[in-house]
Amino acid sequence: MTRIISANLNGIRSAHTKGFFNWMAQSGADVVCVQEIKAHLSDLNDEHKAPAGYTGHFMAAEKKGYSGVGLYSRVAPLNVEYGLGNAEFDAEGRMVTAEFDKLVVSSIYFPSGSSGEERQAAKFRFLDHFQGVLDRFERSKKPVVLCGDWNIAHREIDLKNWKGNLKNSGFLPEERAWIGEVIGTRNWVDTYRELHPEETDGCYTWWSNRGQAYAKNVGWRIDYQMASPHLKGKVKAAGVYKAEKFSDHAPLIIDYDHPL
Repeated sequence: MTRIISANLNGIRSAHTKGFFNWMAQSGADVVCVQEIKAHLSDLNDEHKAPAGYTGHFMAAEKKGYSGVGLYSRVAPLNVEYGLGNAEFDAEGRMVTAEFDKLVVSSIYFPSGSSGEERQAAKFRFLDHFQGVLDRFERSKKPVVLCGDWNIAHREIDLKNWKGNLKNSGFLPEERAWIGEVIGTRNWVDTYRELHPEETDGCYTWWSNRGQAYAKNVGWRIDYQMASPHLKGKVKAAGVYKAEKFSDHAPLIIDYDHPL
């Protein structure tokens, strides 16, 4: 059994002060993928880099205080790959991938297009490039789990106010069709939905800081663990952790009946 956690921290140092690493140490996770660390390696202390029992691997953005991803594991990876082979997005620190004996795990932070047309255009460029990334992962002889903030809600049940967001980034028809192709045509496994196919209110992983979104549970499901077809039927537990609040996202916890 392998437990993998994915969490957008909205600042690794902020999440640290809110108890994320204390929780992580007790989580039973074999691998923890984090996104939006918002820090350079020189900003991280030993507890950020290697919290109890784990070793971290990071890809920071060139821009200070922006984006960045990390991956922690109890077992040392056989190999770690930084980036996704695209200069524009590698400069933003959007992917780190670890190969283990029986599994490949990647921490990914997809761009948001909510700030305007320019960033939405960048998001579409990212999605276009990511098709080739998926092609490469699909050639892997080992099962693959792609963890992270994908910044797309797939279906109407994946966000509370879907009618009001039909024309907004994160729920645009083109974005929804793209992620639908990953699941429907490429046959990647939306691991949470494999066990909770029609769950609504309990599935959300992100809430706006505006108004009372969190208190009223007006959320979005935009954090995923997408597993390659090898792992279909291997998902044994899937849940969103909300007992503590470490950022504007909640950790997504998936258990796989497959060794690391």
